Amino acid sequence: MPLILVCAAWGVFWGSWSALLPLVKADLGTTTAGLGLALTAVPLGAIPAMALTGRLARGRERTALAISTVGFALGILAIGTVETPFGLGVVLVVIGVTSGALDVALNLTIGRAERESGRRLFQPVHAAFPVAVIAAAPATGFARELGLGLQQTLVVIAAIVLLSALTLARLPMRDGPVPAVERTGDGRAWQAALLLGGIAGCALIIENSVEQWSVVLLEDHRHAPVLLSSTAPAAYMLCLTAGRLAVQAMPRLGLRPLYLLSFVGGGGGIVLAALAPVPWLSIAGFALTGLALGPVVPALLSKAAEGDHRGTMVSAVSTVSYAGFVVSPLLVAGLTTAVGLPYAMALLGLFALPLGIRWFREGMPVSKGRT
Repeated sequence: MPLILVCAAWGVFWGSWSALLPLVKADLGTTTAGLGLALTAVPLGAIPAMALTGRLARGRERTALAISTVGFALGILAIGTVETPFGLGVVLVVIGVTSGALDVALNLTIGRAERESGRRLFQPVHAAFPVAVIAAAPATGFARELGLGLQQTLVVIAAIVLLSALTLARLPMRDGPVPAVERTGDGRAWQAALLLGGIAGCALIIENSVEQWSVVLLEDHRHAPVLLSSTAPAAYMLCLTAGRLAVQAMPRLGLRPLYLLSFVGGGGGIVLAALAPVPWLSIAGFALTGLALGPVVPALLSKAAEGDHRGTMVSAVSTVSYAGFVVSPLLVAGLTTAVGLPYAMALLGLFALPLGIRWFREGMPVSKGRT
């Protein structure tokens, strides 16, 4: 439960953040371009922090998670104190550092908890994030309607994050030394980490594109009403959560059939959503994409955590896969310039191909020199 609460609190901020951006922009008196430039500071802080956390958190996963969660809460409070776009950029570097550290520390802690308890935890913990995002965005909008200002809203969110950090004291986990020898100590382990992280990153490219572009697609290209268009990312997130919980309820379902389901449903779903002639069919496509792709990243992290006592594999997969979030906006923007948004999003179905290839290769007989 503490890990679920931390993941949910993390999602509360990122769900609220999109609804708070108009307030941030108005308070700073900046342009959309200036705000966009400041927002690039988040991945700039996150990527190096993710790589460093994987090394520092070994054997002290719970402590690292608690520190990064508290730091994240303090960064949230600092947002309300900035007065210039440059100041916002500096604070968002801190947000990126602490959020990236929280991401890796959370995955390392889940992995260790799985190994120590023998229970499957990645799917239910990661299911908490999209649920929190779905709930937080409209709740923040409602708070704005009631007249709650930026600073007051950030204080509430920071308090939620801090409270989640306090629950970590209930985790039956203690800091301790890590084994000197493990299966992830050679070059093949890094190849495996790059492979798993790359596959997860492909799934995240599609996920991020749905979050950022689905409403624009429906409003501008399918002429859907605003209310109907706004249900597209929510449908994706709800089905993403349902997919993770469904896989959690099927412990016998291995990674190979999950590859196939994600390849067919994720790739086919995003193509359907992008090219469907009517809005409701596009929303169904987004829902199918979430249902099929949702379980992939947690399943890959769980696979990486098997026997990974030093956290090398989990931190590497987390860091590599995060590149999907960084690349996705630029990729879709570039493709849109060339072929338009509907065909740009349809082409993202190609990023499901690695899942299909992995399904095929894992079904091949193991030969000498190939593992």
